[in-house]
Amino acid sequence: MSPEALNSFFAILIGFALAGALTSGFQAFMEKPPGFGLLMQEAGAKAFAAVPFLVFAAPFIIMRNTVRGRMIEGRRVQFVAMATVIAGFWSMMSGTFVLMLLETAGLIA
Repeated sequence: MSPEALNSFFAILIGFALAGALTSGFQAFMEKPPGFGLLMQEAGAKAFAAVPFLVFAAPFIIMRNTVRGRMIEGRRVQFVAMATVIAGFWSMMSGTFVLMLLETAGLIA
């Protein structure tokens, strides 16, 4: 496996792990699952604070909604595959950001 592929794989893993941790923390604290409806709150600090949260939690929310939609609504497999690719790419981008942040802070080489 090439170093670039390995780096992308770790970025995807870190992105999904961060998304899951943020979502689980939100659910434990607020006692309700997060969703994209957080952006529909009144214009102010809550809606503004929801944007960075959703940027990093979105891969988990996308996959949760996709799996539930497949089980409950019987969505087509093609839709599930497309949503998985989108969530994976989003996870890779957020994981890459976290890796770059850790590298800049000197926590990883």
